[in-house]
Amino acid sequence: MMHEMSLLQRAIAKWGEDAQMKMVLEEMSELQKEICKLWRGKDNRDAIAEEVADVEIMLDQLELMLDIQYQVEQYRQKKLRRLQKRLED
Repeated sequence: MMHEMSLLQRAIAKWGEDAQMKMVLEEMSELQKEICKLWRGKDNRDAIAEEVADVEIMLDQLELMLDIQYQVEQYRQKKLRRLQKRLED
């Protein structure tokens, strides 16, 4: 399989940034819908896993489009350290 970043860049080039940003929201909405179904008692973990994968792929594209991979990683590490501190207090 092609390198992931190359594949994501090809998708952005093919469909355009605007369409891909809208797709980020659509995929997050689908994940939200599946989580709501879980709360109502449906065993849909497989559907949730699929939607999580879709959201992660679209978020990766969003990071590429906005050239924010470094900042996202910095905030991620900062927030994980903060979470660790809160759990230890």
